[in-house]
Amino acid sequence: MKKFKKNKYVVIREAIQPDFALFLYNYFLIKKQVYDTCLQTRYFSPFEHMFGYYETDNDQMPGTYSNYADIAMETLMLKCQPIMEKTTGLKLNPAYSFARIYKNGDILKRHKDRFSCEISTTINLGGDKWPIFIEPSGKEGLKGIKVNLKPGDMLIYRGCELEHWREPFQGDVCVQVFLHYNNQDTPGAKDNMFDTRMHIGLPSYFKNA
Repeated sequence: MKKFKKNKYVVIREAIQPDFALFLYNYFLIKKQVYDTCLQTRYFSPFEHMFGYYETDNDQMPGTYSNYADIAMETLMLKCQPIMEKTTGLKLNPAYSFARIYKNGDILKRHKDRFSCEISTTINLGGDKWPIFIEPSGKEGLKGIKVNLKPGDMLIYRGCELEHWREPFQGDVCVQVFLHYNNQDTPGAKDNMFDTRMHIGLPSYFKNA
């Protein structure tokens, strides 16, 4: 708790068990395979985001398979809430989950997050190594700190305050999930519960519904 309060980030090793991370890793790879098959056979529209989607040039990671609010990942968000609260010393409201299967050459540009990502974590679920960088001073343009995560490890950070990024991915596949929360004491947090969806598990087009 003290470390997070001082640095605004902390790494938790084996926050979830590696075999559970492997289960989620394989689950998400299969989900992508199902999506690809259904899309190729025209079983559903590419805009059916409940099954995931490939990000476009207007998104953060063009051509990469992603999923906002996958139900398993949303359940993981609730499962991890106690450790998030214990580590940060904050009472949190769950916002949303976001998972990706990164591909060779992907770059996560330096950025800070939107309000729903006030208190965030990224968890390595499996695949090739790909470090994340974070700048705990909150200042822009600095070199930052390199954080390597093994399957099951999580990096907890203040997503709206600290720049974070990843350099070009040299591997073939890396599966990561982001879990996002709001501090209950932050103005607007109550109205932002579940990223303004009616409940967890709903796709993004249910926001503000």
